Amino acid sequence: MSHAKTPVFPVTDRVREALAITLRGCAELIQTDDWTQKLARSEATGVPLRIKLGLDPTAPDIHLGHTVVLNKLRQLQDLGHKVIFLIGDFTSLIGDPSGRNTTRPPLGREQVEAFAQTYYRQAALVLDAARTEIRYNSEWCDALGARGVIDLAARYTVARMMERNDFHDRLSAGHAISVHEFLYPLLQGYDSVALQSDLELGGTDQKFNLLMGRHLQADYGQEPQCILTMPLLEGLDGTCKMSKSKGNYIGITEDANTLFAKCLSISDTLMWRWYELLSRQSESAIAAIRAEVAAGRNPKDAKVALAKEITARFHSHAAAAAAEQDFINRTHGGVPDDVLDMSLPIGQGGTPVGIAALLKQCGLTASNGEGYRLIDGGGVRVNSCVVGDKGLRLGAGTYVLQTGKRKFVRVTLA
Repeated sequence: MSHAKTPVFPVTDRVREALAITLRGCAELIQTDDWTQKLARSEATGVPLRIKLGLDPTAPDIHLGHTVVLNKLRQLQDLGHKVIFLIGDFTSLIGDPSGRNTTRPPLGREQVEAFAQTYYRQAALVLDAARTEIRYNSEWCDALGARGVIDLAARYTVARMMERNDFHDRLSAGHAISVHEFLYPLLQGYDSVALQSDLELGGTDQKFNLLMGRHLQADYGQEPQCILTMPLLEGLDGTCKMSKSKGNYIGITEDANTLFAKCLSISDTLMWRWYELLSRQSESAIAAIRAEVAAGRNPKDAKVALAKEITARFHSHAAAAAAEQDFINRTHGGVPDDVLDMSLPIGQGGTPVGIAALLKQCGLTASNGEGYRLIDGGGVRVNSCVVGDKGLRLGAGTYVLQTGKRKFVRVTLA
């Protein structure tokens, strides 16, 4: 008995270009040959591929770490494929066990729904909203019911589930694993079945869950999806993955001045990692910048360029330029645009006010003693001039007080 052969589509230059775009900056593509054929089939038939990214709305804000995957989605979207932005409103009620050494506390439905409302609006700052399909996995997970969940659970063994590193490590350490945590990767995998996805994206910590989708699609008689994992972006500390819980993140909805200043605070080493994962410049352009720095150009110039690129993406080029000028003002003795203005009375009979007392009244220090210590360290300026005299007293007039690099008050004494 003969079997119909799966057609092999020609790999053209356009397919090779699309494959190169797919691979840029990625950690792993499973399987490269399968994805190449999917791309070739799409070109030959004119049918766009279905590319899925799922995010659980476990916090209200998207940060730059999330945009590593979103940027890749946009690149694939620009190739003409269909992007499905999946909001895991159902799976959030369980909590993803990936990378956890304890059971993740589940969120309440109202909290999940409130977070979900902000997710896509922020993701649309990266994706093309007109070409993005938004779905919620409660659409099919709610409909599964107890019978459907039992059927789904029967498609995977406990032994294979325990091959997952975080489950294995927790069991070895004597930490509890709740039965419902086994359902998370199964339900995420079922999302791929429900959406008939051709490719699923995620961070490297999601590999087990992504492979589950591939396994379940084959089990349900579908063509298995390919998997594209992206590296986890290190946060401002340069060590840990960017995370709100670690406080090392930059939210994409932060104001332009804050976003720019935070980007500029990263180390010179981390800058190149951010260029690779966040910049939309070509690989050859980034290589040229890197060569210039290696040849003696100040690395701060490259960092400023990256900070302006990222700030402009979520605000505008004008806002990025203004943020750069604000940063220059703050670090070179200038006055930022958003300086706080205050009016304070001087002493009876026009008696001048001591500098330490004035700093405290303006909220720049917690005590006179702290003010004196800052003066000793050269950390206090009045009208851009460093204060070296702890006995300085100021009479009627307007003064710009500065402590450190970024704390300013314009005070009028009358």
